[in-house]
This record gives sequence, C-alpha cells and structure tokens, in this order.
Amino acid sequence: MSELTLLVLQLGFLLLLWVFIFAIVYALRSDLFGQRVRKLQPDAAAAAAPAPAAFPAPAPAMPAAGATAPVARPVPTTTPGGGIGADATTDNATRLVITSGAKAGAEFPLGRDEITIGRSSDSAIIIRDDYTSTHHARLMLWNGRWMIQDLDSTNGTFLNGSRVTVPTPIPLGATVKVGATTFELRR
Repeated sequence: MSELTLLVLQLGFLLLLWVFIFAIVYALRSDLFGQRVRKLQPDAAAAAAPAPAAFPAPAPAMPAAGATAPVARPVPTTTPGGGIGADATTDNATRLVITSGAKAGAEFPLGRDEITIGRSSDSAIIIRDDYTSTHHARLMLWNGRWMIQDLDSTNGTFLNGSRVTVPTPIPLGATVKVGATTFELRR
C-alpha cells in the first residue's frame, strides 16, 4: 500500500475513535445530569389533552318537587391509558400515595403546583432506584385534572399498565408506575 493510503486509513480510524469517545461522554453526561425538562406550551397542552367529549362529566339531575330520584352510581370510564377508573375526575384528589417501592406508604399533599418525579435532587419526589431516570415524569394540574407526562425517560411511565406517551389524565385510584415505584392519587 502506498503511504497516502495508510495515512488516510490512520486518519479515518482516529476520527472514528473520537466519534466513539464523544458518544460515550454524551451518554455519561445525560446519565449524570439528565436531559432538560421541557415546559409544556399552552398550544401543545391543548393539542395533547383529550377532547372534552372523551371524558363526559355527568351532570347531576335535579328531581322535580315531590319526586324521588334514583340513586346515581359512578359509571366506570375508560382512560387513554387503557385503565378503568371509578371516578373520571381528579379535581378531588388531595394526596399522592406511594403504594409500592422503596418509599411505600409515603404520602405527598397535592396543591396547585406541578410535581416532578425522578432521581434528581431538584425533583419534588425523589425516587432513587435503578429504573428511574433523572427527570422521569411530571404531574401537572390542567383544567382541574391531574395529568401525568413522561419526560422522555429510559424505562417509561405507565398508567394502569399502559405506557404514557402524551400527557394523560389520572383517575382517582389508578396505578401509576415510575421505575420500580407505584403510586396513586387519593382523596
């Protein structure tokens, strides 16, 4: 082989080596510091949220004077996550309860602010296990409903066993799984 061919091969292998080194550094950086948490824009939130017709809220019927009304029972509704909840509205949820995992039994009060979940120390709920990403998921109150959003986590966020890909409403009592931890919203 000529010297020129050997020089080109050496430079090619050197370039390939540097590409591998940068890929490894990028992967380590994202594991250590996490990815940026993207804020949900109002237009994107409207597009990602389900249409109101998908979750009809039953209006209480007023009985006529002297008439007795039948007893209303909650009708199970199907959520986009595939689960069936006894109550489709979550505006009455007042706490988040961890049902399994390292912090089983812990309760967190729900206010009006969004709640981030992950391994990062700047998360509102810190879950340190091997299956939770640095910034794993976010709970947010939108139009009186608590929504779960996966923040591009490695292992995903699950609502009643179905993977969450867009912001999804959480019914009361539905199981949300983040890493090896499960939790639910309760009154």
